[in-house]
Amino acid sequence: MDPVSQVSGRAYPWGAKNIDTDVIIPAHWLKTITREGLGKGAFETVRAQPDNIFDDPRYAGSPILIAGDNFGCGSSREHAAWALADMGIKAVIAPSFSDIFSGNAFKNGIVSVVLPQEAIDRLLDVAKTDSVTIDLETMTVTTPFQDRFVFEMDAFRRQCLMEGLDEIGLTLARDTAISKYEAGVAMNRPWMSGDRADAGTLVESAGRT
Repeated sequence: MDPVSQVSGRAYPWGAKNIDTDVIIPAHWLKTITREGLGKGAFETVRAQPDNIFDDPRYAGSPILIAGDNFGCGSSREHAAWALADMGIKAVIAPSFSDIFSGNAFKNGIVSVVLPQEAIDRLLDVAKTDSVTIDLETMTVTTPFQDRFVFEMDAFRRQCLMEGLDEIGLTLARDTAISKYEAGVAMNRPWMSGDRADAGTLVESAGRT
């Protein structure tokens, strides 16, 4: 997972509420065995409509999506986060998120920013013509017009995003401690490490006492 301390650029000024994961990525796309290419199916039903925002050349390649309340509700499919990432979205700003979606987004390096509806309305207006910046260092969302909205984020998630640590990365970061523990187990409790010879000796010795 790539480290992210700031996401800046144009944003899709969508604002739609109660967008579930089936809208983000329809069920028939879940048959794939790879994350690549899911961006093509992202918001498929929305893109089927003429003049939809996701095919508007003004917002092509935007790294930010501004959505409405309860974004990512519905099923727990992680494919929703994969699809967003594959289409280039690195952050979503909304008044609230489904807990499961928020967790999936975090695990895939997507920043989920919660702001009140008043801030969302302002950002929707700004995004029609100008860029938006999300800064994890200062925990703010800003615009070229001196708008500055402060948001909160779980400290652990913020650290992981800024350091680019997913669950595998977190485990590898503790490699020294893990190796030390395993060495101790192998020495003090060899039967747990799969050393059958040592385990057999211990059993034989125990039988003589």
